[in-house]
Amino acid sequence: MDRGFTERDREILKKSELFAGLSGERLAASLDFFEASPARYGKGEFLHRVGSRLTRFGLVLSGRVQVHMDDFEGNRIIMANVTPGMTFGESLCFLGTEEEPVTISAAEDVKVAWLRAEGVRRMPGNAGDHELVLRFIRLVTGRALAMNDRIQILSKRSLRDKLVVFFSQCAHQYGSSSFALPFNRNDMASYLGTNRSALSRELSRMQKEGILRYEKNHFWLSGLKG
Repeated sequence: MDRGFTERDREILKKSELFAGLSGERLAASLDFFEASPARYGKGEFLHRVGSRLTRFGLVLSGRVQVHMDDFEGNRIIMANVTPGMTFGESLCFLGTEEEPVTISAAEDVKVAWLRAEGVRRMPGNAGDHELVLRFIRLVTGRALAMNDRIQILSKRSLRDKLVVFFSQCAHQYGSSSFALPFNRNDMASYLGTNRSALSRELSRMQKEGILRYEKNHFWLSGLKG
């Protein structure tokens, strides 16, 4: 069954890590395995609130989702910026703890595929389902590695050092020294654990020093040394 997904949705699903290379009946069976269902949210709506249990994980089909938490002073820290084809909440969903420490919200109008992990917990004997379990494990493992990238950024003392690590990671991720970031200055500052004014000043200094060039959310790196 198509479970209400459009042809465009299926194209995004087929490009995701979890469903890469699957199509037709195999994709449909995989969506059934994860009990997939689509849902839409307007900009600013909450997909999950801190303190409640996350029973499903999501895959973004369009728009952008943010996973964030607050520090002891009430400042928001963005943990993940999730764009089409990417997933969120898979580790928390699988663990099934009663109170999750993160909030998940729509950074813009979004459509997501909600997925369940019960099939993974059952460790099925069917070869096709076993492959899906392995895909899920790779997904969770990759998320752990991505969190290590966040730790590398937040462990740096100065904003300049945080930016150097952050831009180095971006260049590696996009495979180019030129890329467009999928969030605005406020979100970028939140991701780096600073404020917008300090971020703008440091970016301006780095541009004057010839380290990088930027126009809005597009960056060109030139003299970056990590």
